Amino acid sequence: MSAFSIGSFGPLSLNPIAPDYGCITSTPKAGWENNDLLGHFSRLIDAPMALDTDVNCAAVGERLFGSGRGLDTFCYVTVGTGIGVGLLVDGAPHGGANHPEAGHIRLPRAAGDEVFPGICPFHGDCLEGLASGPAMRARWNMPGEHLPPDHPGWEIEADYLAGLCATLTYIVRPDRIIIGGGVMESPGMYGRVRRALTTKLAGYDASMRTLQMDDYIAAPTAGSSAGLTGALALAYRTATRQWPMHWSVRLPSFSNPTSLSGAALA
Repeated sequence: MSAFSIGSFGPLSLNPIAPDYGCITSTPKAGWENNDLLGHFSRLIDAPMALDTDVNCAAVGERLFGSGRGLDTFCYVTVGTGIGVGLLVDGAPHGGANHPEAGHIRLPRAAGDEVFPGICPFHGDCLEGLASGPAMRARWNMPGEHLPPDHPGWEIEADYLAGLCATLTYIVRPDRIIIGGGVMESPGMYGRVRRALTTKLAGYDASMRTLQMDDYIAAPTAGSSAGLTGALALAYRTATRQWPMHWSVRLPSFSNPTSLSGAALA
């Protein structure tokens, strides 16, 4: 095998000089904290290894075959059991000291949601603690998919997600924000987020006033295997030190795709 890569939930330690490099760190997922993920697979597989977050891998998949095609800088947000944000800058996952953790930022409380304490075991009422799927279940005593389309909970959810999008817009100024995950499957959610974001930006900055919200806030289109596709692309990059054909061809057209392997851990 030429290379092996993993896309995993986090938080992950992705800085190669960190003593816990390759580990899942302080995750709220029971039984996974301080798990040496990269070390485990390195002992089983004799090949160069790559590791990144599941959302960054999904963002790479969207860059190849979905709503991120042709874009240099965009954000991929997933809203499900947690809230994760992948960030591609100049066509590649953003690194730095470690990966982004925008799902744990704090936002102003949505109108009508001043009392709910949030469910994040670390921060309580951070974004994930207020707007993830389990947070909706805890707030309304039922899964989000059981709430009727006109339930006020959806406007609260849209307010928080629009707050995240406003923050990403001000800090990153991406070409697009792609939002996926089970919570976004509720009818009308994209429209709600777009309207709430327009209100939050409040006409600031001429370049933001010209944003076409139907294009700027987009659904993912690379399919359910986007994370696996992205992990495979990371394996290719590890083996060749370049991105696959400048993102222009499908992965099966590689000269030796069977020498690469990518895994997504959900």
